[in-house]
Amino acid sequence: MNNQKQKWTREMDDSEKDSISIITCDMEGRIDTFAKGAEDIFGYTADELVGKKRVSVFSPGNVVLGHINKWLATAREKGEFQTDTTFLHKDGSQIPAYIRITPTFSTIDGEKTQIGYCGQTRVLKGADPAETMPKNPWWLKMLSALVITRFPFLSATWIPVILASVWAYNGGVATGAFNFSLFGVVFLGASFLHLAANTFNDYFDWKAGTDQANNDYFLQYSGGSRALELGIITENGLFRLASSFLILAAVCGVAVMFGPWVRGIDLLWYGLAGAVGGLFYSSPPFKLSARRGLGELSIGLLFGPVMTMGTVFALTGIHNWSAFWLGIPVGLLTTAILWVNQFPDTPSDIATGKVHLVATLGTKNARWGYFALMAGSFVALTVLHTYQIVAPGALLGLVALPGAAYLTFKVFQDYEKRTLAKTCANTIYFQMVTGTLMILGISFL
Repeated sequence: MNNQKQKWTREMDDSEKDSISIITCDMEGRIDTFAKGAEDIFGYTADELVGKKRVSVFSPGNVVLGHINKWLATAREKGEFQTDTTFLHKDGSQIPAYIRITPTFSTIDGEKTQIGYCGQTRVLKGADPAETMPKNPWWLKMLSALVITRFPFLSATWIPVILASVWAYNGGVATGAFNFSLFGVVFLGASFLHLAANTFNDYFDWKAGTDQANNDYFLQYSGGSRALELGIITENGLFRLASSFLILAAVCGVAVMFGPWVRGIDLLWYGLAGAVGGLFYSSPPFKLSARRGLGELSIGLLFGPVMTMGTVFALTGIHNWSAFWLGIPVGLLTTAILWVNQFPDTPSDIATGKVHLVATLGTKNARWGYFALMAGSFVALTVLHTYQIVAPGALLGLVALPGAAYLTFKVFQDYEKRTLAKTCANTIYFQMVTGTLMILGISFL
């Protein structure tokens, strides 16, 4: 390493300068410039990459997930970062290399502001790519699993399942003691069904070319997990994983239907609704996400009323329409998560035939859709209380109303800006907080 640093810092002759790759990117890694030396080393042309891809295309997935953020943070704090690493050529072959990363700046409104990074790379001739490959940190496999499954989004399932459970046993329809074993199986089954939907969605979006065409996504909120792009799982591996989650969900369903709780075949209809909706959200022949509103409608129903009514039936054996209406507020908030995440994806979605409702309306008009979803969730909660479907304690969820107003303001303000990414993240947290307030209110007030 030290010898390479000395080699880098000495004055180079013209022939050596020609063998250097110089690439600049913005703060999110989107490629801004791609010099001729980079074309020679990596095998791409500038036309293929500039404005179309991110610098992650040059690195194995384990390097992107395990090291890049730390390298960039060091470059930002200390002015540069240097290391040996292993890059990927366009043909998939590995390149042992030495890289120097420096931050780039511009004067914006009279202030010096960082706008991205510059990477200068030299091939280490004769070196073994296996020796220059950075060592994987201990937590990499766990992070890879979280990325592949988009695990944090499971809050969209956990909130309605828990909400329906506490509602059923706090003035809803249940009698007797709460069965924790049954709840655990139901909770796992719903979670597996959601994981199947996430992974099938990634698989079919990749097969359709939707994710490849998208360079404006917000990690990890829009544009899919990018697990296939990073190479941390293969197409066949992702399909097998998605199918495994679906099978595990089915096992949980069979256990509830025919196990000690004997809920019977009626539970199958709830499970089929979730499985079909999750599978055909992105997959042909239905591809609901491209059907001008059917995707949004399916998400709102499946992660709201169908989830709450199905959970109550699984726990009590009772079909109850009040349990259906109970899911409307959280279903609308989950749809708001999908809605705002579609803003950055809209151009690439339209280009690849994925014409959802945000794409149909246009992002400027779609701001009002976000407002309607947020407002509708609180109106629905109030109506549920008015018709005595929920106890007064559920109105604790109204405490979150100022947060909804703020997030809506940010969507109206930032709908064309990259700063919208923060609102995408906060919408997820908002659904969790509002649902949790309802759960606490029903449980203790």
